[in-house]
Amino acid sequence: MDDPSGDAGHSEREVRRQAREDERRRVSRSRRRAAAIAAAVVAVIVAGFAIVYLTPLLSVRKIDVNGAMSVSEEQIVAELGVPLGEKLVRVDAGSAAQRVAAIPALASVRVQRMYPSTVRVTVTERVPVVFVDEPDGTHLLDADAVDFAVAAPPPGVVRLVADNPVPGDPATESALAVLDSMPASLRGQVGEIRASSASDVSLSLLDGRILVWGDRDNSERKSAVALALLSQPGQILDVSSPELPTTK
Repeated sequence: MDDPSGDAGHSEREVRRQAREDERRRVSRSRRRAAAIAAAVVAVIVAGFAIVYLTPLLSVRKIDVNGAMSVSEEQIVAELGVPLGEKLVRVDAGSAAQRVAAIPALASVRVQRMYPSTVRVTVTERVPVVFVDEPDGTHLLDADAVDFAVAAPPPGVVRLVADNPVPGDPATESALAVLDSMPASLRGQVGEIRASSASDVSLSLLDGRILVWGDRDNSERKSAVALALLSQPGQILDVSSPELPTTK
């Protein structure tokens, strides 16, 4: 007589064996799939490395300079120090920007790597606001009192007379603030600005008259009063106290 329990046990063992075989096949497939993926990733990395480092596809072929007017592109490219043919990925944009920023006439510099093959340099030049007469020539200063060039002053740039015309000097800062506050209709009549101290600023107008300004406070009000006084007689116009202006 057949033993049903023996048949049942055999069936269970067969099921377990089949399950183990299925699991081994699944693990094997997973391993093969993982190996294939890893190989593909390695291939992509190797191909990427080859493209970036071993081929000219991502090398510097163009240097694009934007914003330069008085400073020549040749000078900027020379200071940039990035040769054509250099791998773009190797260009240190920060260091290159610092080298270009050493040009005194530039207020700001930005260097960008533009793939596939361009280095872009964007500069902002300093704008002369005043000039100072020195033994070696006429020095141009921007709105921050930075002395950036020895050159003839452009039209409309005002002569500054101060004991120490450098950034951080209170008298110089006060004079520049006064000029910056003026409307174009008044500033266009100024030929020279003097600052013996932060509170003692005066301006020589192109018609020969003197405009006593005082400190930089209430400059908007002082400008309005000064424009009204220009139609009045007098050689010296004093708006240092804008509520009580005087003429002489």
